[in-house]
Amino acid sequence: MKKGINQWAFSAGTTVSQAIRKAKQAGFDSIELCFEEKGEISFDSKPDMLSRIVSEAGSVGIEIASVATGILWRHSLTSDDPALRDKGKQAVKAMLKIARELGTDAILVVPGATMVPWMPEAGVVPYETALQRARDAMGELVKDAEKARVVIGLENVWNGMFLSPLELRDFVDSFGSEYVGAYFDVGNCVLTGRPEDWIHILGSRITRVHMKDFRIAAGMHGFVGLLEGDVNWQAVMAALKEIGYNGHLIAELGPYKYAPDVVLDHVSRSLDAIRAMG
Repeated sequence: MKKGINQWAFSAGTTVSQAIRKAKQAGFDSIELCFEEKGEISFDSKPDMLSRIVSEAGSVGIEIASVATGILWRHSLTSDDPALRDKGKQAVKAMLKIARELGTDAILVVPGATMVPWMPEAGVVPYETALQRARDAMGELVKDAEKARVVIGLENVWNGMFLSPLELRDFVDSFGSEYVGAYFDVGNCVLTGRPEDWIHILGSRITRVHMKDFRIAAGMHGFVGLLEGDVNWQAVMAALKEIGYNGHLIAELGPYKYAPDVVLDHVSRSLDAIRAMG
């Protein structure tokens, strides 16, 4: 399995070029780039700039693993505001095109939310309403995914939806397309379940894996560094091996407050230890 790092691990102001080189120096095989409203990877991205990123990654010897985004929290696919829902769909469509230009075949999509614990201003959407809006959005977006030949990976997140792997599995399967899959986040399900169960149930639907750890006793604020929490990494790696997953293991952590780049070395060594368990 390939050792990856998410772009959010780098301190503010780090360019894509700098992130690529730092990731390689820290021993990563791949990097996940992040789509924003403005910036290098955004609605404003031009093909020639994306081509330069691809060339630089190739020259350095690092793979672009996927494209993620945080935009879909603010512009939720299940919002009561139709304008926000439309902006969210436009973001996904832009990500699909950018992923294709970057030479990767997967993007991360937050499928919507009934509520967002850290964003009370997002309001509350009844579950059945949110589910139908997510289904409507994906019914439209799957056509763009198939055209781009890029998989939409639906992430299990703290959104009050898809609270079990059975729900997420059935939702993915309802579209009957190989271009709708699951983007599995290990740490996000620890508070309410076991990651290894999610892996076995989602199986081949898993297109990418986010590597995070979680300490249950800390509750909502329980995200910790890799190997510091309650994730049974031996069971996780065994489960990934059993389902035949051989893709990217992408660490999703922020930079340290002091000496921010040190996180790269710590994460790299931790992922080496976790991969060895497999």
